[in-house]
Amino acid sequence: MGHDGRVRVTAVVQARMGSTRLPGKVLRPLAGRPVLSWVLRAARESGSLDELVVATSTLPEDDAVEELAREVGAQVVRGPADDVLDRYLLALDAHPADAVVRLTADCPLIDPALVAMVVAMWRAAPASVDYLATTSPRSLPRGLDVELVTAEALRRAGREATGHDRAHVTSYVWSRPELFRVAGLVVTPSAADLRVTLDTPEDAALLDAVAGLLGDRAPAWREVVGLLRSRGDLAALNAAVVQKALEEG
Repeated sequence: MGHDGRVRVTAVVQARMGSTRLPGKVLRPLAGRPVLSWVLRAARESGSLDELVVATSTLPEDDAVEELAREVGAQVVRGPADDVLDRYLLALDAHPADAVVRLTADCPLIDPALVAMVVAMWRAAPASVDYLATTSPRSLPRGLDVELVTAEALRRAGREATGHDRAHVTSYVWSRPELFRVAGLVVTPSAADLRVTLDTPEDAALLDAVAGLLGDRAPAWREVVGLLRSRGDLAALNAAVVQKALEEG
């Protein structure tokens, strides 16, 4: 909590160059702007965050991630490549907050309004929710995910989580409703069948097409869904991509 008694919310964007299916994806150009830069712009445009931090690895290949993050005014922490949860805890230690918004650097079409909405919902009753997300249950396209987890819940996960839960940061929390108070932001009609994340060449083709039509800006989620619903040829570009299981990292 800040000196003014107001709860603080920090966004932490996990980003690194390593990727099994699309190496270097976080710095891949999209409409002339690196994908990571799209995510950081959306977070900043939400107007709801007290701090913006990029959590990357200590590997030399991620020096470029740190350089870009600092260029656009974000803070940076570096930690283990595979223990992403530890990187979040390092960010929380360096930039204390009451809650953390988790964003991933491979989701360039994040809607700033969704970030603002999730934060506002939590701020309205911060003592009653440990985890609040657009994925509980999923009703938005994969790639428009916004998660908020309290510092207390994140620290508990840091003490207790093992295995793939350390790679996926929040899975220890949302998979244990008996331990944590979990809530969701749900939209209707559901668009959970759509995919606008960046993990494969097929995803890249879809995102290039969407950005080419909507321009170099953070679009509203309804614009993205509306475009893909009206253009089945675009949605088909990555419709066959299978999302990796949690256990696959």
